[in-house]
Amino acid sequence: MYSFKNDYSEGAHPKILNTLLETNQEQDEGYGLDRYSKKAIERIKEKIGSENADIHFISGGTQTNIIAISAFLRPHEAAIAVSSGHILGHETGAIEATGHKILSVEGKDGKLSPSDLQGVLDIHPDEHMVKPKLVYISNSTEIGSIYSKSELQELHNFCQRNQLILYMDGARLGSALCSEENDLQLSDLPTLVDAFYIGGTKNGALIGEALVICRESLKEDFRYHIKQKGALLAKGRLMGIQFLELFRDNLFFDLAIHANKLAGRIRNELEKANVKFLTHSPSNQIFPILLNAVITELQTKYAFHIWEKVDSDSSAIRLVTSWATKEGEVNSLIADLKKLL
Repeated sequence: MYSFKNDYSEGAHPKILNTLLETNQEQDEGYGLDRYSKKAIERIKEKIGSENADIHFISGGTQTNIIAISAFLRPHEAAIAVSSGHILGHETGAIEATGHKILSVEGKDGKLSPSDLQGVLDIHPDEHMVKPKLVYISNSTEIGSIYSKSELQELHNFCQRNQLILYMDGARLGSALCSEENDLQLSDLPTLVDAFYIGGTKNGALIGEALVICRESLKEDFRYHIKQKGALLAKGRLMGIQFLELFRDNLFFDLAIHANKLAGRIRNELEKANVKFLTHSPSNQIFPILLNAVITELQTKYAFHIWEKVDSDSSAIRLVTSWATKEGEVNSLIADLKKLL
């Protein structure tokens, strides 16, 4: 059985594994103070075009979200997220467990807009309620959509006017930036969001995300927060080495392009067969709506998530391609879908 369940089923790209092996017997400083992590930080600063950003390596996305959001907020402050947002549905109440409420809004296509945010501010006018302070978005979103530069600029402007923190979950940032519909550059982000992270776990690394803090007021004592939450790894160089390799040449983007390309092939073939989709997702996640009988047959050969029931006869499934997805397996999936459809 071949898996299209997620983009982290495989281990890591061979270049990363080779570098980890080559450096395995070397001695270096711990807790991310090693020479590899320092080089990786400098390289990322070059890529994002911001020498003043603070960059921290954290092992996973949920941990990054917990640490960043709880550090950025005061005890009475809350985060705003779209109803499909990862911190709402797939992090086991982690943000709430740190003492911060998440204010949910419906949004559109998995994204937030200034009007969504204004609606939240309007119904939280005073100290008898939590204070909306941080806006959580992800790019790509939980349902595969991406933010355009103009959409992000509008959110940025609104947040600036209303003293809100704009935070971007970048677990699948590579896929978003490499989408054929994208008009954002990695170097745009430091001027458009207050903090974001570059996802490695879902784009070729064994583990690791690179949190980038752009707003000066959010930087103070951040390593204390990482340590207190148990995320300051003694062998922090393991993440530094991986990000150094991902950004040595164009590997980070090449891997995302591969994932998007194969998702696009599946999407195009399904569109030719007049299959409808739950959402427009120009990234490495697609959500076709299929008859339940077809889904049952597909499950005999492929692993994937049944995302949402559409009606009594059909459901939307999620197919995810990764940096390591094999073209032959995609060809087989397409051939089987054609037969069943």
